[in-house]
Amino acid sequence: MEPFMQKSGMPMLLHLEPWLAEHAEITAGFTGRRGGFGKAPYDSFNCAFHVGDKPEDVLANRTLLAGSLGFTIQDWTCGEQTHGKDIAVVKAEDRGRGSLDRASAFQATDGLLTSVPGVLLTSFYADCVPLYFYDPLVKAVGLAHAGWKGTVAEIAAAMVARMESAYGSRPRDILAGIGPSTGDCCYEVDDYVMNHIHRLEGELEPAPPRGGVPDLYRMSEADHRKSMLNLKEMNRRIMIKAGILPTHIECTSWCTSCNQDLFFSYRKENGVTGRMTSWIGIKES
Repeated sequence: MEPFMQKSGMPMLLHLEPWLAEHAEITAGFTGRRGGFGKAPYDSFNCAFHVGDKPEDVLANRTLLAGSLGFTIQDWTCGEQTHGKDIAVVKAEDRGRGSLDRASAFQATDGLLTSVPGVLLTSFYADCVPLYFYDPLVKAVGLAHAGWKGTVAEIAAAMVARMESAYGSRPRDILAGIGPSTGDCCYEVDDYVMNHIHRLEGELEPAPPRGGVPDLYRMSEADHRKSMLNLKEMNRRIMIKAGILPTHIECTSWCTSCNQDLFFSYRKENGVTGRMTSWIGIKES
């Protein structure tokens, strides 16, 4: 069953439903492109400052999203993503960093982790893979941004290690989610990318999810010199290598490139587009 479920109304929000059904203390999900204040080509629910959208529209969209989740713009916390694997542990005094401008965000940071209730962790996407983490025993949540560079840098494993060191999490207790992103139906890559994939491929066990084991890649029908890469499956296997149980991983079937009416897509829109937002947070009592 698809874990990222859309609820009726606007803005368009996809909630990580299996987690929320079991853990009422958290909120987690992913935005679509509809239901906000932005104008073309950022129409309309872009929440990222760095793409060229009007700052006042971005702030209005952020305020709308936070309020829809029971948070405020002062709770919104984010990093400046650079396709790396650096992870910041967000403390109470960091609450709100990056909410109103880019300068105050965690710099050069593609992963965020916190155990502080009331902090809304966020990150931004237009085809890359959003990764979600929750340890229900120690009550810690995390987000990681994984394009192909972050994937082969194993940011998913870096998050698990950081949860262990910061909070004493055990990998077998961690729940993980893989959110909407471009799928192997659309993600065509060249040998430069595939050489990085091949270096890591042999270390990853293809533990089966429900429905069998997806391929990591296949030959492109359009260009036999290229490959169609499954970044979602790559990240799933990295999570398993890091000690997360296969049964603790939820993986979406949504492809952002196939559904341009629902999602921004960097590739399909030639780089001029908005960004969706992943979010996760522990609710205040």
